[in-house]
Amino acid sequence: MGLFDDLSSFLEARLEEFLRNNPHLELQALEEQLREQEDGTLRLILDLQRQEKQLQDDILAIAKDIQRWHDRASKATAAGRNDLAQAAQEREAALLRQGNQHWGQMAGVKERIERSKDLVRQIQRRRQEVKAQIAATQAARANTQATPNRDTVGWNQTGYNPRAKKGFDPLEDKFQRWEMDDELEQMKRNLGK
Repeated sequence: MGLFDDLSSFLEARLEEFLRNNPHLELQALEEQLREQEDGTLRLILDLQRQEKQLQDDILAIAKDIQRWHDRASKATAAGRNDLAQAAQEREAALLRQGNQHWGQMAGVKERIERSKDLVRQIQRRRQEVKAQIAATQAARANTQATPNRDTVGWNQTGYNPRAKKGFDPLEDKFQRWEMDDELEQMKRNLGK
């Protein structure tokens, strides 16, 4: 297993180095990760909402059962059947405890839904920030690519055509003056000898 662990560590290190050298890709990976977190949190919210609905339905069913056993206890008491009345009251109390438990669970689910919604909003804000950073990075990369490298200046320029002798070329004029001055200096040196 050591070879696979070493290979895995090596590949992770290379990936991290690659992402450091290409921050736009790192930002895209982060944006993708945030999107996945947002999707997962939205799925969690849907699941929690289903749980909340199920608990509400259970609470309503328990409430109906409580009402039924309450009515039975009252009817048994009125008929003088204290043994049945006592059993019905115990069942009613058990149902009340169960209803309270469900109510507490529903309150916890509602709280988790709200926290999850807050988390989604935070993730969405962070995604917007990352998207802005991606746009800025892409703009900077485009600007860097558009800024001519001094070693390659002239390669992509179309302003000068050596065969077209139209108009005045200031660079040509400077070189002609420099070459003429150089020739004059050379002649003076030769005559001075």
